[in-house]
Amino acid sequence: MTAVSEATEVDGAGRTAQPRQLIVTVYGLYSRGEGGWLSVRSLIDLLAGVDVEEPAVRSSISRLKRRGILSAVRRNGAAGYELSETALAILREGDERIFRRERATPGDGWLLAVFSVPEAERHKRHVLRTQLARLGFGTASSGVWIAPAHLRDATSDMLRRLELEGYADLFHAEHLAFGDVRDKIREWWDLDQLEALYTAFLDEHTPALRRWQRRKTTDEAEAFADYVRVLTDWRRLPYLDPGLPAELLPSGWAGIRAADLFFTLHSRLGEAAAAHVSRTLPDVR
Repeated sequence: MTAVSEATEVDGAGRTAQPRQLIVTVYGLYSRGEGGWLSVRSLIDLLAGVDVEEPAVRSSISRLKRRGILSAVRRNGAAGYELSETALAILREGDERIFRRERATPGDGWLLAVFSVPEAERHKRHVLRTQLARLGFGTASSGVWIAPAHLRDATSDMLRRLELEGYADLFHAEHLAFGDVRDKIREWWDLDQLEALYTAFLDEHTPALRRWQRRKTTDEAEAFADYVRVLTDWRRLPYLDPGLPAELLPSGWAGIRAADLFFTLHSRLGEAAAAHVSRTLPDVR
């Protein structure tokens, strides 16, 4: 997987998810028990449940293959695709990020990434900036990026994986003076954009939450469809908002309500969605 595809495919999802984003969600949730492989027929059958037609599935698979996310592999005569090693590494990192409920606290401190790249290798400077942004870093100043301290391991792993560790230093820091950290956070992150994205997520998925709260039974196929949609739309947000301390965010921050919605649906639908996959598709049993 290239640096660009890491940012746009594994983490990306808009309010109306694209077929390739839904495919990445399905792979991340259900293929890794089989070594990251799913048959093409399985994908077509599963994506039909979220209203994606076969031509769109095949076209999206081809794009993911070109971007190094999927590799074509046949098993027992069946055509299929498996996740690349880099995609598997990104998804493992995503498990920690996407399903992390806790936010940082002011007492945890901050992670500073300080980098310097020679002009002759400025393409690596672009990759560094892109990847730090993908991880959720804010920009404190030129060459100095900041994030909650809990991103230390993920950042170290990224730098090693892309062989960029020779261009950056990481520091665990705390804010001593001067100014209000709340104001600084508004400079380092685009909180207005984040608020808008969280609000759009709430608008999109609150109807599903209310519908499931009224029900006493769970239809597995419907649970699968709703779960894949909500997870696909959710998985971008923990990268844009890397668990910023609630105490330093605006009052009534929509991200708190969005997280409550996601984790409620995750708890309500996750097992039923997995049961639907296990019952429907023999190649993931």
